[in-house]
Amino acid sequence: MKNTIVESHLPVTLVGGGSIGAGDLAAATDLAPVCVAADGGADAALFAGYNPVAVIGDMDSISPAGLAQIPPENRHPITEQDSTDFDKALRNINAPLIVAVGFSGGRTDHQLAALNTMVVRCDSPVVLLTERDVVFLCPPQMSLRMEAGTRVSLFPMGPVTGRSQGLRWPVAGISFEPGKRAGTSNLSTGDLELEMHAPFMLCLLPRVFLAAVAALFTQLPAQGRWPARAERHRDLPPSL
Repeated sequence: MKNTIVESHLPVTLVGGGSIGAGDLAAATDLAPVCVAADGGADAALFAGYNPVAVIGDMDSISPAGLAQIPPENRHPITEQDSTDFDKALRNINAPLIVAVGFSGGRTDHQLAALNTMVVRCDSPVVLLTERDVVFLCPPQMSLRMEAGTRVSLFPMGPVTGRSQGLRWPVAGISFEPGKRAGTSNLSTGDLELEMHAPFMLCLLPRVFLAAVAALFTQLPAQGRWPARAERHRDLPPSL
């Protein structure tokens, strides 16, 4: 196993510097009690009364006052500019679940970068909490109990096919791909079962499913997860 900054047998709440709703941190830490911050997310965590066990990032967003409250041993600067702070954090956390808050809202480019990072780090068990949704990368197979009429949105971040049970508009036989075919605003007909053939499909559900999706990931066996991709080439433009 590769060396990482945070090794936890408990789920982790990862706090970013984006929009954080009044109940987001409480909802996340109820399920994921270990608090980690990505750079400027430390300010939001500290303001809400949480002391991050680690702050990971290039340290260009955290305030001087916030930095002063973080013990030196809990500061983990990663200065390269080829990846976002979200990416830096995910690749350095080993936990059964990561609930990410503060990575949506605010700047659209930051939110798009966060969604992209979830696909790049497809082996990380991440659930992104937003104002209205929970967002996650579909594992190879999954099932969730839900009532008929629940909104189920599927958005591809690369070419992907799959199968479904419990959707009004089944996905079998459809080739999804960005710029060609997406699957937003589908509806459940009852309990949901999905199978995806590649790690490129994001699923968006109402945020009331946070606990159910968290349980889904913590119960997935190792063979039920996507394997890590090879480290990408360092030929990207600097991240913001």
